[in-house]
Amino acid sequence: MSLELKKAYRYCKAITKKHAKSFYFASKFLPKQKRKSIYVLYAFCRHVDDEIDKAKIENESHAIEEVKKWQESLEKLYNDGFPSGSNDRINLVLLAWSDVLRSYKIPLSLPIELIKGVLMDTHVKRYETFDTLYVYCYRVASTVGLMSCEIFGYQNPSALKFAEAMGIAMQITNILRDVGEDAKMQRIYIPLEDLKNFGVSEEQIIEGKKDDNFIRLMKFQIDRARKFYKEAEQGIPILEPDTRFTVFLASRIYAKILDEIEKQDYDVFNRRAHTTTAQKLLSLPSLWLEFENFKRLD
Repeated sequence: MSLELKKAYRYCKAITKKHAKSFYFASKFLPKQKRKSIYVLYAFCRHVDDEIDKAKIENESHAIEEVKKWQESLEKLYNDGFPSGSNDRINLVLLAWSDVLRSYKIPLSLPIELIKGVLMDTHVKRYETFDTLYVYCYRVASTVGLMSCEIFGYQNPSALKFAEAMGIAMQITNILRDVGEDAKMQRIYIPLEDLKNFGVSEEQIIEGKKDDNFIRLMKFQIDRARKFYKEAEQGIPILEPDTRFTVFLASRIYAKILDEIEKQDYDVFNRRAHTTTAQKLLSLPSLWLEFENFKRLD
């Protein structure tokens, strides 16, 4: 491995460690090659998403141009077989990505779909129904699960539908955790039809007012996310054995964010629910036992 490629892999690992603590924690249980490849996948997704996050406070048109540069560089990589980015960050990630593609068949359509989802944040600030939100969740999260599946390995293509469900579960979790932060930027991801059904107005979300109606709305959304987690975990036995615990762990740790929202009495306006490293470590023995029971039930 060249020094430049080693540098690229180290860069992707550092990005994952800094920005995706739960993801990084769970990945520790993967075999080395798969773990390194997952870091590259995360680094790519993170950088593309960061361009749009910057647009929320800087220049939106500039961010769109930056995202399109990632897409153009990615397409060139798939078509020509070598990376050609417009700056060092893109080159490092795509250099590592090109190496990952030597071992795993990740179709170009998946990262392109991810880019489409990220770009939705530049012009969509409301979702009328869950069906329309599902499209967004699929693009920005299920695509990550589907790409991960190609690295994890699976024994049957049916694993892909469960990976899609895992992405939906995790993105709903993100949405519920970030209600307050998104509201400050005039964004509401919870479907408007759900707000109406529970008697919660858009103004109430933007103003950060929690009442009984809002709590009932959050309970409904949390229940929806947990159903997707439950569905997704049905696909774990179809994955290659050396990746199953990692996916189980990632699912359970991320779902604990929902538990934290409940513990803080659904106040997502003043506190950002999260799990600490200590909580993750302390939960390992019980999660391992749950995993062993999970395997026996299967």
